[in-house]
This record gives sequence, structure tokens and C-alpha cells, in this order.
Amino acid sequence: RAELTYLALTVKHSLKYFYTASSGIKNFPSYVSAGLVDDVQISYCDSNINKNIPKQDWIKKVSSEYPNYWKEETQTCQVKQRIFKANLEIAKQRFNQTEGVHFYQQMYGCEWDDETGEARGYDEFGYDGEDLITLNPKTQEWIAPKPQAVITKHKWDHDKDAAEHEKYYLTQICAEWLQKYVNYGRSSLMRTDLPSVSLLQRTPSSPVSCIATGFYPKRAEMFWRKNGEEIHDGVDKGEILPNNDGTFQMSAHIDLRSVPTEDWPKYECVFQLYGVNDITNRLEKTRILTNGRTNSKVQKTGSWGLATTIASAEWTLRRQATSDKRQATSDKRQATSDKRQTTNDQRRATQRP
Repeated sequence: RAELTYLALTVKHSLKYFYTASSGIKNFPSYVSAGLVDDVQISYCDSNINKNIPKQDWIKKVSSEYPNYWKEETQTCQVKQRIFKANLEIAKQRFNQTEGVHFYQQMYGCEWDDETGEARGYDEFGYDGEDLITLNPKTQEWIAPKPQAVITKHKWDHDKDAAEHEKYYLTQICAEWLQKYVNYGRSSLMRTDLPSVSLLQRTPSSPVSCIATGFYPKRAEMFWRKNGEEIHDGVDKGEILPNNDGTFQMSAHIDLRSVPTEDWPKYECVFQLYGVNDITNRLEKTRILTNGRTNSKVQKTGSWGLATTIASAEWTLRRQATSDKRQATSDKRQATSDKRQTTNDQRRATQRP
């Protein structure tokens, strides 16, 4: 039964940038960067191609206003590549590590409320999957949960000019560029794609998975309920993941080993997408797909390839993970160091959306 959705979500847009330097991985770029608008990738660069390229047709419109845009973005990629590789080596020294796989990453960007005009920025660094230093946007001070980042915190906190520039960029410039990008891609970014929702079970004793794939935008919820009431016991919610075609998929798993088969129809999976009706799937054995009956509509993730996944999606998944298992599969986030920029001018001149 379809019910009107009451998903309370405001119209917010986001601009995110991910910069990653890595070491110890064969056949993988030592540097990767990616830009995303509303979780849709708009740009990509790595140390192999050594060039920043557009990933959406609509983002190419920026060239009509700014003819040198992609040339400048490529220059930014090349400069940051050198800085990030140097910073990774400094981070390894601070942690007394010389061998193995290591990552250094920055994640920064802003959110902009289309209705209120309010903007919020953020700038974060990590090393090998752990937060190292993060900007407090209210106080404009840096938070260093790791002792290896304290020296960097003191240095950046005392650089008042850089702090003011950072605040201005994250709350003003970033939001202005985000609005431009949203206008370029409005017809695509503001569309609604409905998903295919299926019930899957690998074996008779396995949890039943409710999987929705092919939906857009990303603002969605999924949960299980019994007799009309949402339940949490025995339910494990997966994260929202990107599909190859720019849409998303998500899942919610329920353990029914202690539930008599005759009680299964009391359960149903509910998928909510902002602005449309609920999609509900009642738990009935005839509707459950097994290994012998696969669902061809369930897509594989990885639209950006391994490089961009590490550069963006995996970091987000790690931050949102609710179990050790999901954390073990999430991306390693990266660290910071004194040489994040060789000069403030380099840092600010190259940090343009």
C-alpha cells in the first residue's frame, strides 16, 4: 500500500572536494582528487592522467563563463599533487611509519540551503582512517584529536589571516560557486528517479535484505516495520551507495531466525524518497528472491572507479558506519601536516571550486 511520505528534509545542496595521496599501492594513482555537487561527481583528476576533467555534461557549461576554468583546475591538481605527496611523507614521519599502505586526505566544502540562503563550510583532514585535524567553523580554531597534529594546530591557529580567508571562502565563495553549479545542472540535480525495490535472501537462514536501487536524489530513508510500527531490533541498515549510472542504492536487512514463518506477513520494508509516495514491500515468501532467482535490476556500485571511490565515497561511508564490519570496508582517510601548503598564497590560490 502506498502512503504519502512525510520525510522532513529541507532543500540543501552540497559541494564537496576530496584530495587523496597514497603510498604502497601498486597500479593505483598516488594522487586522486574529485569534486561532487549534491553527491554527483563533477570533476576528477589523478596523478596518471595529470589533468582535471569534467564528469557531467552540464558542468561543461562553466567554460562559457570562465574559458580558462579547466586549465586552471588542471594547474590546481598539479600543484596540490606535489603538496599532498610531500605532506604524506611528513605524516608518515610523525607516526614513525616508513613502509606499508598509507593515505593522506583532505575533505572540504560547503552546504547551502536553497530556501534560507544559509551556508555552512567544513575542512577536515585525517591519516589512515583516523581524524587528525578538523576546523571548528564557529570558532575558526583547529581541533587536533591526535598528538601528532598538535604542532600543526598551533601553527594554523596563530595564522589569523589564513583563518579569516578560510572563513570567507567556506561561507561565501564556496556557496557562490555551489549556486552556480546548481544552476548549471538544475534539470539533472533536481530530477526524481524512482527505484526498483526487491526482497533478497541468500539462504533460508540468512537475513532478508530489502534493496532499493536506481533512485535519485540521495535524500532517502529505508526501514522495517511490524504491524505498522517501525522496528529496530534485528535490523541492520546499510549505507547509501552510488550506482554506475549516477543513481543510488541502499539496503536494510532484518534477522528473522526467531520469527515464525506465519508471522512474516506482519513485517514490511518501507522506502521513502523525498517528495514522493512511500514504497512498501510486505514480507511474503513468494516475493523473496534467492540465489536461484536473481534480480537483474540490482546494479553494481563503482561509477567512479576505485580511485574516485577511495577519494570520496569511501570516506563518507567510514564516517557514517554503524558497525565494525562496515568500518573495515570503508576508505582510509588522510592526515595533515605543516606542509599542507608551502605558502598561504599557494593554499588559497589553488583552492577554487
